[in-house]
Amino acid sequence: MPSLLLIVFVLQLALHLLNNVGSSSVNQLLWVLYNKLPTPTAAGAKKQTIAKREVIRLKREMAGISAQDDFARWAKVRRQHDKAVADFEKIDASLRTAQNTFSTTLTTVRWVSTTGLRYILQFWYTKRALFWIPRGWVPGYVEWILAFPRAPRGSVSINVWDVACASCVAMVNEAVLAVWALATKDKAAEKGAHKQEGMAIPA
Repeated sequence: MPSLLLIVFVLQLALHLLNNVGSSSVNQLLWVLYNKLPTPTAAGAKKQTIAKREVIRLKREMAGISAQDDFARWAKVRRQHDKAVADFEKIDASLRTAQNTFSTTLTTVRWVSTTGLRYILQFWYTKRALFWIPRGWVPGYVEWILAFPRAPRGSVSINVWDVACASCVAMVNEAVLAVWALATKDKAAEKGAHKQEGMAIPA
């Protein structure tokens, strides 16, 4: 079985990633992947894509026809476009219902497997020492804080370890974003400098 220390850290990392990426984006990506598999909604999703392409094609064709010069042709394409839009909306409505059910189920499973599991672990192991601190390293009141709420004194509780993991993940995330921002800023400044050097100055 994996270490409880590692499980808590991985849970905090997963929660941080989900909060930053956004649950709606994750749900949308998984919905697309779900429809790539032989699932009940895969055929409907394929029909939706074909219907959407047909609507766009007819709209472009209708835009390229002058209603004044060639009204009969324009009216014919307009009828085809309206029928294609109605078909697309019908398919889209049925898929929307399935997607909402999928998103609700996925959100529930994700909450149970991350936040719910985190609460269960904190409740179940609230009296367990995750690891011990050497005697005399910290004052007594710090030992009490590290053991909060019910772990043995002189140890680190799962609640405190959870907070420490969350803080560590957040700090690493901020550091990575700061380094990325500096790197991209330096590249942009370097490109600007090269562009200015390359410009010819008129005499």
